[in-house]
Amino acid sequence: MELVHIGFNNVIITNRVIAIASPQSAPTKRTIQEARNKGVLIDMTNGRRTKAVIVTDSGHIILAALTPETIVGRLQGSRADEVNPNRGNPPLTFERDNEGITL
Repeated sequence: MELVHIGFNNVIITNRVIAIASPQSAPTKRTIQEARNKGVLIDMTNGRRTKAVIVTDSGHIILAALTPETIVGRLQGSRADEVNPNRGNPPLTFERDNEGITL
C-alpha cells in the first residue's frame, strides 16, 4: 500500500486512484454534486479552494487543494523512489583507516 501526501496532512492510497481532474468543467462540477448527494464526497481541502478532483475505484470523489500537476508529480516521484530507493539519498560509504571506521 503506497500513500501520497495531498496537502494539509492528508494522504491517499495511490493504487485506488483512477483519475485526477481539474474542478472547472461542468461535468466535473456535476460529478462533485452527485457525490455530495450520495455521501461519497471526501473534502480534503481544509477550507481552501478546490484545485483537483480525485476519482477512486471505490466511487469516492476526493477534493484536494493542490493542483493536479502537483499531485501527479508526487505520484511519479513516489514511483521513482520504488525503482531507485536511493534517489536523493546517496549511499553511505565506509572507509577503514588506522584509527577505525569513518564515514
